[in-house]
Order: sequence, then structure tokens, then C-alpha cells
Amino acid sequence: MSNIDDQNIIEGIVAGDEAVFKAFYKKNRKYIRQYILKNSGNEDDVEDVFQDAFVFIYQKLKTGSLELRSPLSTYFYGVSKNIWRNRLRKNRKLVVTEEIPEDTEIIEASIVQEIEDKEREHVYRKHFVHLSDACRQVLQLLFEGKSMKQISEITGYAEGYTRKKKFECKKHLIEMIEQDPIYQELKATSENK
Repeated sequence: MSNIDDQNIIEGIVAGDEAVFKAFYKKNRKYIRQYILKNSGNEDDVEDVFQDAFVFIYQKLKTGSLELRSPLSTYFYGVSKNIWRNRLRKNRKLVVTEEIPEDTEIIEASIVQEIEDKEREHVYRKHFVHLSDACRQVLQLLFEGKSMKQISEITGYAEGYTRKKKFECKKHLIEMIEQDPIYQELKATSENK
């Protein structure tokens, strides 16, 4: 199964073929894991980044907007690295933003950014309440910083099922958010910057 070419992998991912996903996971996880652990991450970060990168690629494949110029595994590794770098940057940014900016343009930009962040949060909350109780519980615990093991213990689900549930819930939430006209407007605004 590990020698499947990219086209078969892509078709399997789009079709939801679990065997293809498992082979893809097994082949790519070690590289993602190695990168994240070397760059201040832990095992939960590895799983989160892998899932987020997979959801990103899955959505690109579903919409037909993925143009591969390299092997799928190379592209996946690049997406995963970018997701992890953005998380690291965001965490460091939170520390840096405690300083008071002196430049008016920076202040205006930060106010605009704050407004956009609040609008994004509003869109998120609007759709979060429409998730099932189980999805809301899993995602809420995740946002509180709980590990998959802790979430499994709290919910009573097996850890593997909890990971699958998290993936499905995040995917469903993202799909709802992406359909929202406010999200489309925010996305267009951020792309024009």
C-alpha cells in the first residue's frame, strides 16, 4: 500500500478510503513529528498539525484547487511546516503585543486587526453553537488545552475515536464557517492586504 502513486492517493483521500488515509498517515507522520518535536512541539502538536494540514489538503482536493508541482508528501510536509511556523509565530506574537506601540499607523492597524479578529470570533461562535453536543464538548475541551488522553477520559470515548471525532467536528465547523458570507468578506479583506 505504501507504493501507491500520488494520483491513487488523491483519489483515495477524496473518496474517503480509510486504507489510503492510514497509509498516507503512516508514511508522512514521522517527518511531521520529527520537524515539530525539533521545533518546540509535543506529541499533541504533531497530531493537531497533521490533522489541520490534512483537512487543508482535503478541502483543496474537494474543490479541485490543489495544483501539485511536487510529490504530494512534499507538499503535505510544506503545509505542515507552515501551519507549525504560524502557530509558533502567533504564540510569540502574543508575548510581543504586551508592549504599547508608539506609531499611530501601527495602532490603527492593530485596531483594524482587533475588529477583524472579533468578527472572525463572532462567525466562529455563531457556527459553533450549531454543532452537536458531542462535537461542542470535544472541541471546547481541546480549546481549553486538554490533551487527547484527557478529552478521552472526560468524554468516555476511546482515544482513537476522540481523534476521529475531533477531525470530523473541526471539518464540519470549517465547512459551515466557509459558507458564511461574513467569512467570505473577511477572507477577501485579508487577501487584499
